[in-house]
Amino acid sequence: MSTPDQNPADDAMTSEEKRHDQLTAAPDATEADAAPRIEVSEHDGNTRIDIAPDAPVRPGPGPGVETDDEDDAQ
Repeated sequence: MSTPDQNPADDAMTSEEKRHDQLTAAPDATEADAAPRIEVSEHDGNTRIDIAPDAPVRPGPGPGVETDDEDDAQ
C-alpha cells in the first residue's frame, strides 16, 4: 500500500531497482555510483557481510586522518 507521498510505481520496483534509481538520480551520478559495495554470503547458517574489494568507498578513517593506533606507534 502506498502512502500519499509515495509514487505508486515504486511498489512495482524491487529494492535493488530502488537503490539503483536513488544512487543514479543526482545530476553528476554515474553507473559506478550504484555499484555494489558489499558482498553477502552464508556459511553454515551464518551470514557474512564483507566490503567489496573494488568498493570505491571503504569504512574507516580517510587518508591523512590520525587515529589512536598511530599515537601508540610513537
